[in-house]
Amino acid sequence: MILVAGATGQLGSLVTRRLLARGEVVRILVRPGSNFQPLVDLGAQPVFGDLKDPASLTAACEGVDVVITTANSAARGGADTVETVDLRGNRSLIDAARAAGVKQFIFTSALGADPASPVPFLRAKGETEQYLRASGMTYTILAPNIFMEVWVPMLVGQAALEGQPVTLVGEGRRKHSFVSVDDVAAFAVAAVGHPQAMNQTVAIGGPEPVTWRDVVATYERALGRPIEVRTIPLGQPLPGLPDVVSQLAAGMDTYDSPLDMTETARTFGVQITPLEAFVRRQTAVN
Repeated sequence: MILVAGATGQLGSLVTRRLLARGEVVRILVRPGSNFQPLVDLGAQPVFGDLKDPASLTAACEGVDVVITTANSAARGGADTVETVDLRGNRSLIDAARAAGVKQFIFTSALGADPASPVPFLRAKGETEQYLRASGMTYTILAPNIFMEVWVPMLVGQAALEGQPVTLVGEGRRKHSFVSVDDVAAFAVAAVGHPQAMNQTVAIGGPEPVTWRDVVATYERALGRPIEVRTIPLGQPLPGLPDVVSQLAAGMDTYDSPLDMTETARTFGVQITPLEAFVRRQTAVN
């Protein structure tokens, strides 16, 4: 049996659906009131619990062979914080899985996670990676790069589709291997029981590194018209977006994150989505 934590989120839902489609027995950790019924209709077995409630995790892990967790505090609020979810909650889940004799623990981290990171989210991810490696369980750490579906529409796509200027932080010339969330889900599922995933960290990116300027050019090709680009200096807020988005966007303009995915994609049998294909799909439905 496979337990998926974070199953009602964007990535976790895709992971759960892929597992069910290939005939796996899947238990999903859900909270009352969350939208889990569509996954149950597909065959998932719900168990109520919360990363902030260690006792509920003990019951959730009973009889489980593999744990996949995509849960994080990024889209939450209130009592769900980096401290309560990404740090303490993940540690509680690791403890419960170890006590239950789980054979493989698959943790969705992030490229750039580091216990010394000045960014709390990435620091918590890095500390969880350390804790998992020290747990004695067989582990797989997935380290995806920047999600296309989240960042590309937010910083470029929405404005481009509305015919508005696109605002970039800095010059937008740093190269990043943007990755589709669906591809990350494919790697998570492929990692289950895969010998090349055991006690490994798997960095995940798109098929080619691109800049934000390249992203704008891709929308220009798809829409058949030029897009005005404005730039703001690092530290200045992006109009209409939360401060944390401006901070992370500024961070992206301070480093490059190219990844050569040729061998990794071949090893796990995943066909990676190019940026062009993603943009073409998005513009086709708008």
